[in-house]
Amino acid sequence: MNRILIPIDFSENAERALAAAKIIADKESSELLVLHAYQPYIADVNLTPGNVLPNIGGSDFLTMTGELEEEFQKKLDQFTDTLVAEGYRAKSIWAFGSVNSAVDEAIKEHNPSMVVIGRTGTGGFLDKLIGSSATHIALHATCPVLVIPPQINPGKFSKVVYATQFEYDEQDILREVFVLMNRLGASLTLLKIHSDSQPDIQPDNQYIDDIKGAFDISEGQIVVKKAKHVLDGIEDYCDEVRAELLIMSSRERSFIEEFLINPSVTRKLIIDTHVPLLVFHLK
Repeated sequence: MNRILIPIDFSENAERALAAAKIIADKESSELLVLHAYQPYIADVNLTPGNVLPNIGGSDFLTMTGELEEEFQKKLDQFTDTLVAEGYRAKSIWAFGSVNSAVDEAIKEHNPSMVVIGRTGTGGFLDKLIGSSATHIALHATCPVLVIPPQINPGKFSKVVYATQFEYDEQDILREVFVLMNRLGASLTLLKIHSDSQPDIQPDNQYIDDIKGAFDISEGQIVVKKAKHVLDGIEDYCDEVRAELLIMSSRERSFIEEFLINPSVTRKLIIDTHVPLLVFHLK
């Protein structure tokens, strides 16, 4: 992991994301890039009597907005200074605008090995309808993305589940996964959930044999379960074995396939899962 990008908003989610990044980072070779996307305050003049906001554009208003920006910059530097004091290589990235665009730009400029982001929201109706920043970043970033749910305080990632349908060649991703497992000293289980709602086109044995031939993985590390819904089956198994990290791969999908025919299990898990989720992207 040469660079790990951590977008933060100074909430508890930011603390959780930083904790996860520190678990994965190597103090000697990893650089932690701590990013804050600042969105300047825009007053809503409709909220004031007569549609007039006192002092807008005046010295008091400009002073207030300037002080607010300076305060957030100091907070960002404090996060970075704390990491440096703990022995990590760290750098602050200050950006303007939405977190989605700021992360996209930071990925292009710094080429991180991974993005670690805390998920906001509780998976409610609006999260499911329009998604969140974590959902957008996890599905569309050009590097792996680790999403930390709000109910988790990461302490270690020693028991890891890789959920797969054995429908696509995932060996390139598995190579990266095994490197990470060695780095973490973690155990890995490959999980397949059979469900009537999920297409099962390719024979599993074809991909299982390929994986066994390419990697040092035992029969006991490959688990096949039956469940009514794939998502429930994955989460139930993670709870059963007390998994500390869930890994999945994501691929580009058409609008019809994504939203009408076969909605993405990965998208649903990003929004709903209570287990940290690491998303890789199939090329």
